[in-house]
Amino acid sequence: MEALGNMGWMILHYIVIIMGIAFIFYSVGSFFSKPQREARHDAKRMEDIEQKLDRIIELLEEKGR
Repeated sequence: MEALGNMGWMILHYIVIIMGIAFIFYSVGSFFSKPQREARHDAKRMEDIEQKLDRIIELLEEKGR
């Protein structure tokens, strides 16, 4: 019975170690990949804003004529 208990704790110990390693890899990967995604998203958003501002300027110029 004691052998089963020790084996259970050993398996739990290995699971915790594997989860810790997976967490480290996920954290490091998301740390480096997230800014790139945000930068692309920010560039797209800025492009959309520029297009809207250009359209507003065009409409104001047409109204001023």
